[in-house]
Amino acid sequence: MKVLIIGGGNMGNTFAESFLSAHIIRPKDLLILETNPQRAEYLRERNRGTIYQTPGNYINEADLVVLAVKPQDAETVYPVLRPYLTPNTLVLSIMAGVRLESIEKGLGISKIIRSMPNLPAQVGMGMTAFTAKEEVSRKELIEVQNLLSTTGRAIYFDDERMIDAATAISGSGPAYVYYFMKYMIEAAMQLGFSESQAELLVWQTFVGAMQLHNKSALSCDEWIKRVASKGGTTEAALHVFEGSHLGDAIQNGVIAAFKRAEELGS
Repeated sequence: MKVLIIGGGNMGNTFAESFLSAHIIRPKDLLILETNPQRAEYLRERNRGTIYQTPGNYINEADLVVLAVKPQDAETVYPVLRPYLTPNTLVLSIMAGVRLESIEKGLGISKIIRSMPNLPAQVGMGMTAFTAKEEVSRKELIEVQNLLSTTGRAIYFDDERMIDAATAISGSGPAYVYYFMKYMIEAAMQLGFSESQAELLVWQTFVGAMQLHNKSALSCDEWIKRVASKGGTTEAALHVFEGSHLGDAIQNGVIAAFKRAEELGS
């Protein structure tokens, strides 16, 4: 399969590196269109396949075109690509909030897959939700899922609305985690730890907790009960969280993110 990535920014580069590292795409079969001269040179220095800075006939040689540009640049990119695409061209979009209907209208083709990766894809630990137009075959879906899985995990949804829901959970989710970590670090410093000590305590706690959770079949509630002994320190903290309605605030925040994702895509 010959793959063309439109846009060699952070996510475009992440996908290129993942495809090559997994040996799922050969360097000669990977093309990147990146118009910024400095960024193009950066990609060449890292052997990210063949780098182009202007559109050309090479575009219609690609079996898969990956749209890795910013959502606000989509309307500028569509007319550039459209003359080179055929009805058999398969397109994978990783543009946040851009709906299948909009991409189809802009490019004039129907074989489109929309995905929503997240930031940890940069270290091979990403979570990507994806959906597709009915014109995409099962074989093509499997091929694209294999590509997406080089950046972490991938899950398919029939209903495009679930991509907006996934945006609110896994897309925005890393920021929620960092937000909680930030205030744990600040609390640790209030208790007398230095900044570096506080960061180590919190970071390793999160890493360890996730590794422990991943190696068991216990639910979050079961793990909480294992840590929180009756009348102990953990229970004291949990009572404050519950009294502050922290759980409700988290759920309300996720719902707000979902509604905003829907608004941006409308």
